[in-house]
Amino acid sequence: MTDRVRTTGRVRATESGVPITAAVFDLGGVLIDWDPRHLYRRLFAGDEAAMERFLSEVCTPEWNARQDAGRPWDEAVAELASRHPESRDLIVAFDRRWEEMLGGPIRGTVDVLGELRGAGLPIYALSNWSAAKFPIARLHFAFLSWFDDIVISGELGTIKPDPAMFRALLDRHGLEPSTTVYVDDSPANVAVAAALGMVALRFADPATLRHDLVRLGLPVAARPA
Repeated sequence: MTDRVRTTGRVRATESGVPITAAVFDLGGVLIDWDPRHLYRRLFAGDEAAMERFLSEVCTPEWNARQDAGRPWDEAVAELASRHPESRDLIVAFDRRWEEMLGGPIRGTVDVLGELRGAGLPIYALSNWSAAKFPIARLHFAFLSWFDDIVISGELGTIKPDPAMFRALLDRHGLEPSTTVYVDDSPANVAVAAALGMVALRFADPATLRHDLVRLGLPVAARPA
């Protein structure tokens, strides 16, 4: 099924032409600009090198992923602070000031989502996110209420690219993988979606996504109004 994966910015000509009956979106990096750098640039007073060291050696993506998979934040912070006591305040900030890591919506993708919703296509979200933090995101982004359902990793106790997370959404709603388009910025997640038979698109930017969806025959304008 690897011929379903877009790796360059264009849907390959091997697509079957079967009409798409549902669309599934990742959230962070596709619809929401979430990035810990939004907070830590302030905490490191613009020292980019020190900030990047901290995010690659202390509050790493792997550490954060365990919260996305359901680990409690107080446990995560206590464990990491015990190993890096010199960075305790910065580690605590990842939890207590998490809201400041939220940037704005990725407008072009939100516009695409709105067009699909307006045309009556079922739309879903499948995202790695802490169950404790996701309610905060809901308060910031009204478009999260547009989805027919949102499956969050922290509620399942597993994270993408585990195929079980994809199957949870597909099975819950009886979605046929071959007629379900999946959009994600992570190559690993896109590869798993394709292996499961979904029409998997790697997100690069809203304009490319719009082009790809038009090529698939979805009800979005070739260019935004």
